[in-house]
Amino acid sequence: MKAVLQRVTRAEVRVDGAPVGAVERGLLVLVGVAHGDTASDADALAEKVATLRIFEDDAGKMNLAVTDVAGSVLAVSQFTLLADTSRGRRPSFTGAMPPKEAEALFERFCGAVRARGLRVETGRFGASMQVELVNDGPVTILLDTQLG
Repeated sequence: MKAVLQRVTRAEVRVDGAPVGAVERGLLVLVGVAHGDTASDADALAEKVATLRIFEDDAGKMNLAVTDVAGSVLAVSQFTLLADTSRGRRPSFTGAMPPKEAEALFERFCGAVRARGLRVETGRFGASMQVELVNDGPVTILLDTQLG
């Protein structure tokens, strides 16, 4: 699984102009599910998201996790993270898991984050979504369960 993790002061996802998920201080996590990803990958990604220390402590050091700052998570499925741009000018998405299986792993990821005591909002799987955010820092981290 691949994820783009952004520390935010607020984030919202809309479908057809209507809000479907929003958070204040916390994380926006864009999640892509690849062929070969497993429940273990979803659980490992959830653990990393919940415990990665990217919020500042009183000394201004990135030393706190989203759980430490009572933050929330907005998780948005995004198969385009699996784009292969190595040939030509049109990306290929053959590395992305088929939607039905990908949705199950995305939901597993969200459930595993919730199980760590965090409030999780989501977009709508498979929908065309508009995501609005205020990136805090800016802090943006790339995560890939295949790379550790």
